[in-house]
Amino acid sequence: MHTKEEMRAAVEAYLSSLSYSRPPVELYSPISYTLALGGKRLRPVMALMACEACGGGMDEALPLAGALELYHNHTLLHDDVMDKAELRRGRPTVHAKWGDNAAVLSGDVMLLLAYKTLGGLPAGQLQLVMPSFTEMAVEICEGQQLDMEFEGRDDVSVDDYLGMTRLKTAVFFATALRCGAMLAGAADKDCCTLYELGINFGLAFQLQDDLLDVYGDSAVFGKNIGGDIFCNKKTFLLISALNHASPSDRDALRGWMSRTEFDAGEKVAAFKSIYERTGVRRMTEEKIAAYFAKAGECLSSLSLPAANVRALGEFVESLLHRSL
Repeated sequence: MHTKEEMRAAVEAYLSSLSYSRPPVELYSPISYTLALGGKRLRPVMALMACEACGGGMDEALPLAGALELYHNHTLLHDDVMDKAELRRGRPTVHAKWGDNAAVLSGDVMLLLAYKTLGGLPAGQLQLVMPSFTEMAVEICEGQQLDMEFEGRDDVSVDDYLGMTRLKTAVFFATALRCGAMLAGAADKDCCTLYELGINFGLAFQLQDDLLDVYGDSAVFGKNIGGDIFCNKKTFLLISALNHASPSDRDALRGWMSRTEFDAGEKVAAFKSIYERTGVRRMTEEKIAAYFAKAGECLSSLSLPAANVRALGEFVESLLHRSL
């Protein structure tokens, strides 16, 4: 069994082996730039871990791992345009550096390269995972659409938000685990259990992102703190605050949300103060812990030798208190 560090190094080496030096340079430079920014490579590493846990070899799953990371970065290029984000992993986003058109077109090419990379699997294995990979891609788009629609709605519930998050974020982790297991020839029951593990992990992961956007360190987190607050993004924290705040605090939140001009620091401070009074940070932390506990239950129910899933369990546990 390989360690997560060894798997991440294998993913990096695999991505580096893919050539993006063909013309036109202006199309491929943003792709090389994006991949060079690094990242946690969580999705490809989880795919490799699932494959090994189910008795497969790491090398045979590298095309899947590479495709997952390329697809992930494709979504980031487009998300940053839609969110008008200026920083990604502590560096200027592609649209900030090259413009919106370049980010959209280079993002499109990354999507196609993801499928091209997935095509590096043997025909039988490709046929096995292609439906899951494509359904994942469709659901992520559905989640992104809901996320955008929520910006103009005042009636978004916690359940609405979690449903959107399941589509936009959680199915990605779930599909990485399931497809990795499928490549190893795992039993359907274990493939389904790993999928549910990924759903619960992904929900926890996104709630952590919500929390870090408010309470994280931008130097560590790699993004500007308070970005969700600036644009009134309907996060678990904001929805919960609107549900549980006192009438005066609720009016204050809605007042800030209605302003088109404001001091960014003052707005973040005002939201954080209300979040603290309302207990939203504690609510979010409890929800994160609950989803991680469900992920742990999925791990325990796998019909695999304990030694085979230990690395995956340790990997999930290591992300419980992440800071980036």
